[in-house]
Amino acid sequence: MQNQSIVTKFVLLGLSQNPSVQKIVFVVFLLVYIATIGGNMLIMVTIVYSPALLVSPMYYFLVFLSSLDGCFSSVVTPKTIADTLHERKTISYEGCLMQVFGEHFLAGAEVIVLTAMAYDHYVAIWKPLHYLSIMNWWLCGILVDVALAGGFLHSMIQIFFTFHLLLCGPNIIDHIMCDLYLLLKLACADMHILHLLVVANSGSFCILIFSMLLVSYGVILFSLRKHSSGAQRKALSTCGSHIVVVVLFFVPCIFMYARPPSAYFFDKVVAIFCTMLTPFLNPMIYTFRNKNMKNAMRKVWKRFVVVSDAK
Repeated sequence: MQNQSIVTKFVLLGLSQNPSVQKIVFVVFLLVYIATIGGNMLIMVTIVYSPALLVSPMYYFLVFLSSLDGCFSSVVTPKTIADTLHERKTISYEGCLMQVFGEHFLAGAEVIVLTAMAYDHYVAIWKPLHYLSIMNWWLCGILVDVALAGGFLHSMIQIFFTFHLLLCGPNIIDHIMCDLYLLLKLACADMHILHLLVVANSGSFCILIFSMLLVSYGVILFSLRKHSSGAQRKALSTCGSHIVVVVLFFVPCIFMYARPPSAYFFDKVVAIFCTMLTPFLNPMIYTFRNKNMKNAMRKVWKRFVVVSDAK
């Protein structure tokens, strides 16, 4: 497949051109990134070193989700942090393609993982006696493989679209990162059809999955009205964190990909929320609302302290 672009690099305008603002952005983004990586690693280490949690498919998916969040944040955030230290922010064409691939591969995989976690919660609530037989390790492994394959297929479609863009002149991107919908505005030909394909591939897919998840959780919670208050609290505890994470992930996705692209500052804010804040918030959401995770973290911390004192 022959690439039609003659542009070799792009200029990113970033969040602001004000040096004082860029210093503040550097500190804030760096702290958020460190907390994101630290929080997701803490969840992964806690579950891996907690046998009581590791045997549950729910926490198996949570480990995978945390690894995706950490990687997803690393696709854009380090480059954005480094750019705040430079007056002229550039990215090579190859680097731009890598960002597009990484964003959509990890985001596509996360969509499928969140859907698998919703199914896991459904089984846990409605078929608790058959939970481990239904959500067996073979099925969990298949779902993770499907997530990776689905993310790869989605990202390759984005790369296929990118290679068919005729980029022959403008190379200034008024954003903090590269993405296909931003490159469409730089194309030297009419990209109306291609934009519709992008909306169908990303925006419509996000809307469809998000609607399905909301309806499924609505049905689950509505049907619980006949159960005891204890059963309702347990179900809400099981589903609450996941519903919040689903909303935080899908709403920015729909905003970015299910509408015509624009150059508004709010678009940058949404991209920051999606690529930096959502992976940062997910560990806190799952930790603060989950007693098992908090207890496991205490045990892992005590074990770490004991080992440190022994040395």
